[in-house]
Amino acid sequence: MDRKVCHEMKKIREKNPFVRGLVSWVGFKQTAVEYVRDERLAGETKYPLKKMLKLSMDGITSFSYKPLKLASIAGVALSAIGFISMFLVLYLKLFTNSTITGWSSLLVIQLFFSGITLFILGMIGEYIGRIYDEAKDRPLYIVRESYGLQSTTHSVQSPVHFK
Repeated sequence: MDRKVCHEMKKIREKNPFVRGLVSWVGFKQTAVEYVRDERLAGETKYPLKKMLKLSMDGITSFSYKPLKLASIAGVALSAIGFISMFLVLYLKLFTNSTITGWSSLLVIQLFFSGITLFILGMIGEYIGRIYDEAKDRPLYIVRESYGLQSTTHSVQSPVHFK
């Protein structure tokens, strides 16, 4: 890893950094180095399945809102299924004798309101995800090099008043 990458990584003040993702996120050029790994000579891995699952969840939650969006999509889908089922139950009740009393209406209500609840939770999750993103305080961009700038610090001047 280049010194510039290390310097930029040190600027990021996250409590639980996902280093594998941050290395790519800082945006410098990367090159793969292929090698053949020798077999472990003694002992067993210190990274069991439980730790690997935690690592994957850290990676997903550090750089993606897709699980939150998935809750919203699932909520809309459940509500739609409940709404369509309502018409199906009404049709079966009015035109056939094949409905079980109480069961179908309970299923429709449960599907519909569970879907709405899941959709609302997904929307709240979207907002929490944005708050989380702001709390991480990652820079919007990283400048690799600059040309023709004398100083990166600017003094604050008093405002100019026009008459």
